[in-house]
Amino acid sequence: MIRTPRHSVITSFLSRTKDRFHEYNEPKTLAERLRMVAAMEGIDGVEAVFPYEVGEASEFRQAMDANGLRVAAINVNVKAEPEFRNGGLTSTDAEVRAKAVRFIKEAKDYAHAVGGDKVTCCPLGDGYEFNFHCDYGEAWRHLVETLGEAGSHRPEIPLFVEYKPSETRGRCFVDNAAKALCLLNDIGVPEMGITLDFGHSMYGNENPAEVVSLLAASPYDYYVHINDNDGRWDWDYMVATRHFLDYVEFLYYLQETGYDDYLTSDTSPTRWDIKGTFEANARVTNRIWEKLGALDRDRFRRLIAARDYLATWRFVEKEILAL
Repeated sequence: MIRTPRHSVITSFLSRTKDRFHEYNEPKTLAERLRMVAAMEGIDGVEAVFPYEVGEASEFRQAMDANGLRVAAINVNVKAEPEFRNGGLTSTDAEVRAKAVRFIKEAKDYAHAVGGDKVTCCPLGDGYEFNFHCDYGEAWRHLVETLGEAGSHRPEIPLFVEYKPSETRGRCFVDNAAKALCLLNDIGVPEMGITLDFGHSMYGNENPAEVVSLLAASPYDYYVHINDNDGRWDWDYMVATRHFLDYVEFLYYLQETGYDDYLTSDTSPTRWDIKGTFEANARVTNRIWEKLGALDRDRFRRLIAARDYLATWRFVEKEILAL
């Protein structure tokens, strides 16, 4: 029996957001955001951003308990400080690197205090724009050193590294799943993992379903963010709105590999109702998940293994697309 997935949301998207030209939605306190999540159908978890959103650990935990919510992850931001503008974890300044490591260690302490079981970090400020812009080998050594030190701290709260092709840098150092795995292999801390964001994988020209299989075969755990985009940029649309069959295959392989952690909505409700946006993510995901769970899995596996795609496609037409 494949159980219905658990859903959470990143609290940053529940308040005012902005792009280069506009601001969207009204600002909300953390307490207001948590009450909003509690009112969302099918969602019972949050990923909160440390240190900018969370406040005192005791107050955060009390507010979570009052709303019947759980911590999916604590997301540590190592890009917003002025010192991190040119990279925090890979800065050529040892003091800046130390500050970035301290942020992650403190995020782990905070996660432990509020009942979380992981910290996720997307080092978006660590990268480059131009040829001859940096010493790539030195940057990699700094990543191994800093993330290794941070990952070794409080190992019962694993550190998950989230990769992304670009933003805020023209190219992020940790820009794809394979490189993220190489990084963890070089670090050598078993209590670490990788955060797989469906949208990052799509616009990075990966196949998210294949990435699931790659990560599941590795020694490291993985954690999932869900959204969609046009394959050219990380627009953070609602799930399955642009890449329906890719998302179906992605969920299929999450089931095949036994994924049972939260599916966290990393979706930006700019022009759309906030509550409705995240409920759509959970609702559509659950309906696809249930449909996949009802398939004749042995038959489907045999079709895929035989690699006669016309036969597989007829199965997809009838059993998944209901054409």
